[in-house]
Amino acid sequence: MAEFYDDLETRDPEVRERAAFKAIANQIKHAKARAPYFKNVLADIEPQDIVDRTTFARVPVTRKSDLVNIQSPGNPLGGLAALAPGKLLRIFQSPGPTYDAEGFGLDWWGTARALFASGFRAGDIVHNTFSYHFTPAGMMLDAGAQALGCAVFPAGVGNTELQIRAIEDIKPQGYVGTPSFLKTILEKAIDLGKDTSSLKKACVAGEGLPPQLRQAIEAHGIHCSQVYATADLGAIAYESDAREGLIVDEHLFVEIVRPGTGDPVPDGEVGEVVATLFRAELPLIRFATGDFSAVLAGPSPCGRTNLRLKGWMGRADQTTKFKGMFVHPAQIVEIVKRHPEIKKARMIVTKNADIDVMTLKCEVEGQPDGLLPRIAETIQNVCKLKGAVELVQPGTLANDGKVVEDARPV
Repeated sequence: MAEFYDDLETRDPEVRERAAFKAIANQIKHAKARAPYFKNVLADIEPQDIVDRTTFARVPVTRKSDLVNIQSPGNPLGGLAALAPGKLLRIFQSPGPTYDAEGFGLDWWGTARALFASGFRAGDIVHNTFSYHFTPAGMMLDAGAQALGCAVFPAGVGNTELQIRAIEDIKPQGYVGTPSFLKTILEKAIDLGKDTSSLKKACVAGEGLPPQLRQAIEAHGIHCSQVYATADLGAIAYESDAREGLIVDEHLFVEIVRPGTGDPVPDGEVGEVVATLFRAELPLIRFATGDFSAVLAGPSPCGRTNLRLKGWMGRADQTTKFKGMFVHPAQIVEIVKRHPEIKKARMIVTKNADIDVMTLKCEVEGQPDGLLPRIAETIQNVCKLKGAVELVQPGTLANDGKVVEDARPV
């Protein structure tokens, strides 16, 4: 069994760097010629002038948080793609709403490398609990598993007892999904007297993996690793057996910049993750994710030589991730608009034991009949997620401008 997915993972860092800037110059030329948004943004940038990190830092940053404004009805991708929407393989909608593109080719999202590092191999059956509708997470991991030669059970989200029945019947070796849902499945299976012992490996994403949650999963004999991915970029970085940071994938180039700027920070300093994609259909260049992280010095002890990230360290803006999906300030504004009784609201994401919890605190006069379930239904419709609702008296919420607060420990 090969230790590495391919030879790219163990390249001399200087060789990788030279190859990256050759690819970046080509991608800038391609984006200016084919993607209307980048034709404007990169108008003053000449591809041949971009030869290293210093010159690349002059290139404007495009922020994920701006996609809601960049994209528009009739132009759902905002001109960021190099193909017309109808010529792409798929288009997805993420909360906001924002739209994401999928192009053609094996493992387009770049998740195969992460799955391989997690121990997935040809012939494995993979139980995929990420959503297959609206957002790309399900297809993202499905494509990587297919590239490895795995069979996939497209479970999607929810239906815990049916998921357990499928695991007992089909006996998959691997799980992909959020770690909290895997823990729920394993604990519910014990309650029901069902057998999930075929599961031996898991590649999880969409939320944090604190040590106690990983330990709870691995107590069931499942090796649990994580991948850091987004709906725009696919896999960004992944964990190896060394478990010392997340190794940047080979299909993109990553920088850590000072939030609100495009200026790279010194290695070790926390900043915003900015990525450039080496894909023809979606030539995202210096795309700011809104996620905080930092570079770890040196190569991974596992032998992979690409840049290592410390991991996901929070959000650089008020947008936050809950159960694999983003919650945006604009969504909270929309919820408030639909309920005139709400004077002010704040969505707070916390952690109860190992489970993420989302609660919308609403300033409301009194306790209007039926308001709680109506607000809860609106949260489901707008955010595509279930959240609790708490009514508080006017003046209770802090006057600090926040409408989304991630109160989970980093």
